[in-house]
Amino acid sequence: MSKSSLLGLNLVELQSITKSLGMPAFTAKQIASWLYDKHVVSIDEMTNLSLKFRELLKEHYIIGGSAPVEAMRSVDGTIKYLYQTCDGHFVESVYIPDEDRATLCISSQVGCKMNCKFCMTGKQGFSANLSASEILNQIWSLPEREKLTNIVLMGMGEPLDNLDEVLKVLDVLTSAYGYGWSPKRITLSTIGLKKGLQRFIEESDCHLAISLHSPIASQRAELMPAEKAYPAKEMIDLLRGYDWSKQRRLSFEYIVFKGVNDSMVYAKELVKLLRGLDCRVNLIRFHAIPNVELNGADMETMTAFRDYLTTHGLFTTIRSSRGEDIYAACGMLSTAEKEKKKED
Repeated sequence: MSKSSLLGLNLVELQSITKSLGMPAFTAKQIASWLYDKHVVSIDEMTNLSLKFRELLKEHYIIGGSAPVEAMRSVDGTIKYLYQTCDGHFVESVYIPDEDRATLCISSQVGCKMNCKFCMTGKQGFSANLSASEILNQIWSLPEREKLTNIVLMGMGEPLDNLDEVLKVLDVLTSAYGYGWSPKRITLSTIGLKKGLQRFIEESDCHLAISLHSPIASQRAELMPAEKAYPAKEMIDLLRGYDWSKQRRLSFEYIVFKGVNDSMVYAKELVKLLRGLDCRVNLIRFHAIPNVELNGADMETMTAFRDYLTTHGLFTTIRSSRGEDIYAACGMLSTAEKEKKKED
């Protein structure tokens, strides 16, 4: 019988385990401290647990962490890591150092169901949800873990499509028994699955980023088929029901495609769509992917687009492009590994 991972378990789950094994209630917090504060790699290292209890734990559990199987380094310092899951799939995370910040972009699924036209992960189709252990492992096993200032769930997969596991990870990251991070250091990016969106807003205080990419429904549906089931207008109406002026930030991601969504027509429609909502817009340069006839807009066009939005009341930034020489856009490395595995 295979053993279960302790990594990724929240305090309630650890308490359930210690109770079932006849261990004192306080040992759950001790185990959490060994996992998330001291980052031990074996149960034997949990020295404030009796030898008897360590042996008992080892009969049923392992820590569950695993190192990345490959790393690609960019000239700008960005590092893309490839991880193998327990089922033999591959997922990616991207470490992005930037002066006094260091951000890690992590994955929540193997592949994705959403099939956005501009996304390599979507081309893979959907294979599996990652467990909380596999999501958290991308942080836990990161060589640069101690330098991290921010986490973004913007990697492979749609986080709201794997919300139970994602919320467990957020609990571990933001609770005193875990990493103790402020929710303001974490951003979840989503296309906006309605049911999951409402639940995330109400059960988490982390920042929210919505992948929009077009203010016009018919065009957004071409770029993002999920628009048909989860219309942006309905999603924005839902968002209007919450207060975004306090601790958490609401932003909209907008990849600017040359000749597709980069004219002032789209800027004007974006202002109309988001009018009155306390939010910001992040304009993103497109990283080209194979077999997709989309190109990124030039910087002059993006600057004009940003300036129009800003002068019309939408705080807008242009996100700097990182790791282009290592295909830092998600899905490229894991797709290559998947194809290699087929050939073998």
